[in-house]
Amino acid sequence: MTRLIMHSNNCSCSESCSNDIEVKKQMSLYLGVVFFIAGIIFNYYIAQTPSYAVIAVFLIAYMLIGKDILLTAVRNILAGKDFDENFLMSIASIGAFFIGEYPEAVAVMLFYKIGEALQDRAVASSRRSISALLDIRPDKANLKTPEGISVTDAENVQPNDIIIIKAGEKVPLDGVVKKGVSTIDTRALTGESLPQDVNIGSTVLSGSINGHGMLELEVTKRFEESTASRIIELVQNASNKKAKTENFITKFAAYYTPAVVGIATALTIIPPFALGLGSFDDWLYRALVFLVISCPCALVISIPLGFFGGIGAASSKGILIKGSNYLEALNDIDAVIFDKTGTLTTGIFKVTKIISGKRYTQDEVLRYGVYAEYHSTHPIAVSIKARYFADPENTIDETLISELTESAGFGVKARIGDKTILVGSHRLMEEERIEVQHENEVGTVVYVAINGEYAGAIVISDELKAESVKTIHKLHDLGIKKIAMLTGDNRKIGEKIGRELSVDEIYSELLPYQKVEILESILGDRKQQNGSAKKGNVIFVGDGINDAPVLARADIGIAMGGMGSDAAIEASDIVIMNDEPSKVITAIKIAGKTRRIVWQNIVGALMVKGVILLLGALGYATICGAVFADVGVAIIAVMNSVRAGRIAE
Repeated sequence: MTRLIMHSNNCSCSESCSNDIEVKKQMSLYLGVVFFIAGIIFNYYIAQTPSYAVIAVFLIAYMLIGKDILLTAVRNILAGKDFDENFLMSIASIGAFFIGEYPEAVAVMLFYKIGEALQDRAVASSRRSISALLDIRPDKANLKTPEGISVTDAENVQPNDIIIIKAGEKVPLDGVVKKGVSTIDTRALTGESLPQDVNIGSTVLSGSINGHGMLELEVTKRFEESTASRIIELVQNASNKKAKTENFITKFAAYYTPAVVGIATALTIIPPFALGLGSFDDWLYRALVFLVISCPCALVISIPLGFFGGIGAASSKGILIKGSNYLEALNDIDAVIFDKTGTLTTGIFKVTKIISGKRYTQDEVLRYGVYAEYHSTHPIAVSIKARYFADPENTIDETLISELTESAGFGVKARIGDKTILVGSHRLMEEERIEVQHENEVGTVVYVAINGEYAGAIVISDELKAESVKTIHKLHDLGIKKIAMLTGDNRKIGEKIGRELSVDEIYSELLPYQKVEILESILGDRKQQNGSAKKGNVIFVGDGINDAPVLARADIGIAMGGMGSDAAIEASDIVIMNDEPSKVITAIKIAGKTRRIVWQNIVGALMVKGVILLLGALGYATICGAVFADVGVAIIAVMNSVRAGRIAE
């Protein structure tokens, strides 16, 4: 417990420190803008020629606004990453200072900062707390000792110790049932809504919730090796393995920056030394002018604005994207992997079939089932009652119910008027020596017996969401190479749902770490024979705490935000707020349109920039003309970027 409290305090301190740093950065930017404006006023309206005081004001503004960019450029150079946008901004702005264009030097940094701020603003609202993930692992255990029951830290309990799990408690450690019968809610681990029946000899995993019976467990794994601990560790470590998706501007700068730096260097050396044209100083000045003109101010604003428009369009459709890099990554998809329960299915169990025996009708089977289950809160009972009372004319007479006995993991026995009713699993029927017709149905089969005779069965199962089939077909139409489904449900149900959806691969009866293993094998399949990685990304779509490790590990993790857990939302890169799987298609379409708009901005800006660069290299373009043209291109790009917000689903 102490360890978790310390962790929580460290997190709070870290968050507080992070907030303080962010506030200081904003204050530095605002103060830099004030100095920048003061420098412009003093330079153009008070002192006609730059003085040391004016230069000092611009230099202060430059450092306040651009020091982070300069430091990042230096760090990247030391790390061998020379040609990125930080290097380009730095060399262009320093060049502007050398040729006396002080306002332009500051403006370069300011434009870039504005572009960054626009992008950050688009994703600021999508972060959630991971506290729900820590909640699945209790820190205390009821340890059985010769002196009685003592509450102790779960990390102090050793294998072979006996712990007591009371009704409603979370299981702190993995173990085997030594005494007791109950139902276990494993939703946090497997994502399946239907509880599992457990009795002596059954394995129970940490993070599960005990139903209504008391259990004695013999511990099989230490605290740090338990299933819940492994889930938390998987989430925490997944991001370290995950391939980082670059921002678009970073990828663009990797090609653009060395090109303009190389041309500027050639301008400095080739004409005066190789061709004997003019002096070195003259061509050095032209090269510096060329560098300043080459600084893509329009691009560093219009590219983030294009993505800002795309992220905004997605948000208006109920899709929260946590960064422009994930929006860009949606353009290159190789595989889409879905969780089943709560993602492709509703996660709500319903009566899907009623089977009658020889002497009873379907209505009688359902009615007697409801009478027996009327006072039960078990999900199966809730499903049966929901089906019966869906018809407003259906009623029951509670006075007929007597001698009600509920046996955890087996079912219910009740006296209804002059009849003895049994409703439950095949094990209950075997215990009561009632021969039943074993139904080969996909789902949970609840048998009903009346006066010791098999009357029929009620089949309960999860249902597909209305648009799941259409979503899978559209993904195939988009050319997605592999569509798979992962589930903690049993193999028969998984294969039935998979066939209905026409997915390529089906994996069933999985725990969280097994889902991660399958995802990593699919990620590994993208390796070509020569060892080089394919371009395509892998998407995983899920909703539960059990999906958090896979969401964090996938190239792009998409969480269902309506009914999804906080842990899944935190671990994901994209959140679908209304839980509709078709929004995956919408997000891919938005990404495609956003990329087209961004490329339109790039091509348009580079065409104008190319003309001005040529004039600058020949000595005909002025800095003022270049800045004017750059601002004009930026305005056009901004207007074009607005179109990203208008996307039809």
